[in-house]
Amino acid sequence: MTAFKDKVVWITGASSGIGEALALAFAEEGAKLVLTARREAELQRVKNKTGLPDHHVLIIPMDVTDFEKAAPAAEQVIGHFGRIDIMVHNAGISQRSYIQDTDFEVYRKLMDVNFFSTVALTKAILPHMVAQKSGHFVVISSVAGKIGTIMRSGYNAAKHAVIGFYDSLRAEGYKDNIQVTTVLPGYIKTNISLNALNAAGDKFGKMDRNQQNGIPAEECAERILQAVKNNKREIYIGGFREVAGLYMKRFFPGFVFNQVRKDVPE
Repeated sequence: MTAFKDKVVWITGASSGIGEALALAFAEEGAKLVLTARREAELQRVKNKTGLPDHHVLIIPMDVTDFEKAAPAAEQVIGHFGRIDIMVHNAGISQRSYIQDTDFEVYRKLMDVNFFSTVALTKAILPHMVAQKSGHFVVISSVAGKIGTIMRSGYNAAKHAVIGFYDSLRAEGYKDNIQVTTVLPGYIKTNISLNALNAAGDKFGKMDRNQQNGIPAEECAERILQAVKNNKREIYIGGFREVAGLYMKRFFPGFVFNQVRKDVPE
């Protein structure tokens, strides 16, 4: 029997990339899934790929920035499965634009998707986890949540905010057996740069070279599951450069700053 057998796992951003890989990995472990993203057809595709019985996968198509839908969605999950064991906050969007060129509304959208959507769902779910005296939040932040980089100011800010918020939740939830695992991926081979926002809020539409050469989403998902099994508080996933950068930021921040200011994205 696996650690996730019959656990109810809710994943946002489940229609592609890391979210899809996590859905398949949790399904392999025998979990019951709740899949959320905007594209219902893609969610259905992922559901079919899991091979799970129909009643073991609940699809909730939703734009996570429709904050008023968070509470009804949580009630729908409780009504279907009776509980929520693991909440994976994976929905996100990146950015490729300089601060002086970026519309304010782009920053608002970056914060809404990457930060406030997680707060809204957490506020809706937390009372249920407190009542059952168990629960685990898995929060996909980023290396950008520790290291601010060029052309990603709003994305960096949102991912920093996520880390701070869930550090607080980890401390507050301890007495109720609420766990938090914060995940800091580096370059993972997904379409995140293609879908990133430019200065006007349109799609960037280009694949970053580093992203193209990143580690597979499936490998990232497996490492996340292992971290959740072991109740890790924070994990770094990526190549040598990104992970080394995180440790260098801690001990040699001046060196990292000098490198980052030279590292202009393609």
